[in-house]
This record gives sequence, structure tokens and C-alpha cells, in this order.
Amino acid sequence: MQRIVFELDREFVELNQLLKLTGLCDSGGAGKQLVASGAVRVDGAVELRKTCKIHAGQQVRIGDVAIDVIAPA
Repeated sequence: MQRIVFELDREFVELNQLLKLTGLCDSGGAGKQLVASGAVRVDGAVELRKTCKIHAGQQVRIGDVAIDVIAPA
């Protein structure tokens, strides 16, 4: 499994934007389509809300890629 560590520079990031910022999608719109397809899990549960707020400490998974969201150092 591939792991990506994403350091937040604000309180939260919207799910579709996180997918874009980590390079898993080309655009926020592509991220929205991926979320709508049911392929994205947040903390182990399927997430269908495209603009779900992702905070530090959460994990997002798409297939064999896991994104660990962390607070700024």
C-alpha cells in the first residue's frame, strides 16, 4: 500500500481538494467524481460527501493508496 502524508496548513481541507492537492486527481471536479463513485473511504467508511471537511488525524483511502492527514509541525 502506498502512503501519502499530507500536512494541513489550515483547520481542514475539503475532500475533493485533498485528492487534487495530493496528485490523485487532476482537478477538484475529478475529485468530486471519484468521491461520488463510492471509491473513497474516510477513517474506514465510504464517504460520498464531496466537500467533506478532513481534519488532522484522519485517514483517506482510495484503492491501495492511504493519505494520512497531519497537523502542521
